[in-house]
Amino acid sequence: MSNVICHISISLDGFVAGPNQSMDNPIGEGGMRLHQWAFATDTWNEQHGSEAGERTADSEVIEEVKQGIGAYIMGRKMFGPGRGAWAPEWRGWWGEDPPFHTPVYVLTHHEHEPMPMDGGTTFHFVTDGIESALEQARAAAGDKDVSIAGGASAVQQYLGAGLLDELYLHIVPVVLDAGERLLDGVGDPRLEPVKVVASPAVTHVKYRVAH
Repeated sequence: MSNVICHISISLDGFVAGPNQSMDNPIGEGGMRLHQWAFATDTWNEQHGSEAGERTADSEVIEEVKQGIGAYIMGRKMFGPGRGAWAPEWRGWWGEDPPFHTPVYVLTHHEHEPMPMDGGTTFHFVTDGIESALEQARAAAGDKDVSIAGGASAVQQYLGAGLLDELYLHIVPVVLDAGERLLDGVGDPRLEPVKVVASPAVTHVKYRVAH
C-alpha cells in the first residue's frame, strides 16, 4: 500500500501560515517568509520555468519531496478562499497549469464537479470525509505515495487519525507569533526522526510516524 506523506514549511514557533489570511495574502502576514528558502533554489525555479536560483542542499530536498507522488489531498482553504458554496469562476490559486500534475482531492463540505486543468492536474472535491478522500487518492496513486499538501487543518486531521506515515518539516528560522499552528489537536503521535538536512536558510527534519 502507498505511503501517506506530508512535507511542509513551519516557523520556529510552530506556524505554517501567518495571521489575517485574505485573497491578497492567502498564507497570512509573514507567511511567505516560510517559503523563501525554496524560492532561492535552482530546482524550484526550474519547475516554474526560470533559470534563476542556486544549487544547494535545499535543491535536493525539493527534488526528493516531488518524487513518487501519485495523488495529493488538500483542505478547502488551501484550494481557495471562502467557506460557503463555491464561486463558479474560482479555479484555484495556481492558474490553468497547477504544479501538481496528478489528481488532487479537495476536502470540502460543498459539492463541486471535478475540475480538469492543464498539465495533468484534475481537482476532485470530496464531501464525505478524510477516509474517503484517502481511499480515492490511493486508488488514483497506485503504488505511488499520497501527499497531504496542506493546510494545517488537513494535516492535523490525518495525523490525529493515525493515517499519516511520514512528516517532513522544513523548519525556518522565523517567528510568526500567530496564525495557523500545525500540531494543535493531534494527540500524542510518536515521531521518529529518520533524516536531517541543514542549510543556512532552513533545517529539514523527516519523521516517520510510528503506528
